[in-house]
Amino acid sequence: MSANVERLSSSYFDQNNWHSFHLARAKLQTSSKTSALLAGFAMVSMVELHIEKNTIDPALIVIFAVCTSLVVAVHLVALLISTCILPHVDAVANSNDDSGIQNSPHTRLRVFIELAWISSTGLGILLFLCQMVLLAWVRFWDISQTSAIIITTILIPVLVLFVVFSVVFYQRLVSFKYQNKAQELTELENDLTRIEYQQNTRSVAFDV
Repeated sequence: MSANVERLSSSYFDQNNWHSFHLARAKLQTSSKTSALLAGFAMVSMVELHIEKNTIDPALIVIFAVCTSLVVAVHLVALLISTCILPHVDAVANSNDDSGIQNSPHTRLRVFIELAWISSTGLGILLFLCQMVLLAWVRFWDISQTSAIIITTILIPVLVLFVVFSVVFYQRLVSFKYQNKAQELTELENDLTRIEYQQNTRSVAFDV
């Protein structure tokens, strides 16, 4: 019976390990691509922006510079983490050895992977949208403030929608993971009960 239980437990944990491995790899790949793209846009928007002296409120320029710097910094942190961890994860994924999952750093570096994921797809995108609003005011301040107001009116609902979606998404995701784990544990208990029943039936048959 112990051998059957060990095989069942090993199969269960291997399945969960591979699932968490592929999820961590997908998060790193997405974070790397997203951060590289948005950080590039943010840097270009600041470098290519031409501002005439004494035509724009200095406070607005300072806020725009701070926001742009935060966008670049947050995405570069996410890109750095992804660039450092992803090659080791890819090496395990490309190996033909199924036991290579034990050599993957995705479990020990889970905190950094989640940090890169949240920085890139959460905080980074939120700051990028704020930067777009500020960029509209800096760019159209002395040309057409009506255009800046229209852009702000369009982007603010997007910001609100993004925040609401993020909160609802993570709540649903946590609920789904909890239900999925509960179902897996129930199935595991049923399998163990079935193995115990089969073992007891064989013992009774041998005794007879």
